[in-house]
Amino acid sequence: MTEPAAQPAPEPRTPDPEPAVKPRPDRSLTGFYVVICILLALVCLGTWIWTLIPKWPFDAEEARRRQVEASERLGLPVEKAVDLGDGVVMELVLIPAGSFKMGSPDNEAGRFYNKEGPVHRVRITKPFYIGKYEVTQEVWEKVMGTNPSNFKGAKNPVDNVSWNHCQDFLKKLNALVVALPHPHPSPTGRGSKGEGLFRLPTEAEWEYACRAGTKTRFCAGDADGALADYAWFEANSGITEHPVGEKKPNAWGLHDMHGNVWEWCADWYAYDYYAKNPKDNPTGPAAGKDHVLRGGGWNYNPAYCRSAYRRTVSNPRTSMYDYYFGFRVVAECAGP
Repeated sequence: MTEPAAQPAPEPRTPDPEPAVKPRPDRSLTGFYVVICILLALVCLGTWIWTLIPKWPFDAEEARRRQVEASERLGLPVEKAVDLGDGVVMELVLIPAGSFKMGSPDNEAGRFYNKEGPVHRVRITKPFYIGKYEVTQEVWEKVMGTNPSNFKGAKNPVDNVSWNHCQDFLKKLNALVVALPHPHPSPTGRGSKGEGLFRLPTEAEWEYACRAGTKTRFCAGDADGALADYAWFEANSGITEHPVGEKKPNAWGLHDMHGNVWEWCADWYAYDYYAKNPKDNPTGPAAGKDHVLRGGGWNYNPAYCRSAYRRTVSNPRTSMYDYYFGFRVVAECAGP
């Protein structure tokens, strides 16, 4: 039997080549980090811009925070007592710099004519002290030696004073505080630019202090009924003025900014001044025939006691209505 022919040995099989795998490119994190950095930069920029935007209106908590921050930055107290001697003291409150919208909109209830517009943004660039109360009769008498008031009372606001009378008082007050033997009592000492010397508030300072962060008709809101806790006016005064400080203060801690007696401001009046006044620290026209009073009085209705209401009176004033008129003082602060 013939043996089968030998079969050639099979060639060793070459394993199939593995499928080619494309190398994965390294994932660079550079782009990711760039995006994150851009986002962070935008957040920081937005935060910085936000700090530059004037925040108004604001509430009582924010008002107090601003006062404390200004006090710490300046090294000055939030409240300052100025001792005039013989137990007579003037109390002042620190008002921080800031901005607000001055005037009233056309549709504000009780708005009179066009003396209160247009509404415009005003910036108060430096903090200042303002009287916690209207100047009292005991303070006036200590400085002037007389008491012209119709409604007598040591703690009542002085009344029956003209704008010119106020200027005489301020000159004597500044001379008095400079001459007192104890450490200089003005809020910041005497500076080359008048810091620490007393004067009337400008209209802008007065309204900024009165509003205390609000944009409503009164510091307590829009309703006439809200005024009763903060002001002596026609409905609750008994047709007489009252001792200062008996009503609630506004968010800055100021009493009787609404009602009790009208308060003189430093400014001359011009009907078109609001439309063209400077944004920073407006002081009123350079000249005029009328000065401005603010705040309303004890026998006026709420519309006259609004934060934006402006009463204009020729100077000097000799009318019987002078017994409605008083004032409070301002002292400028040194420093930023």
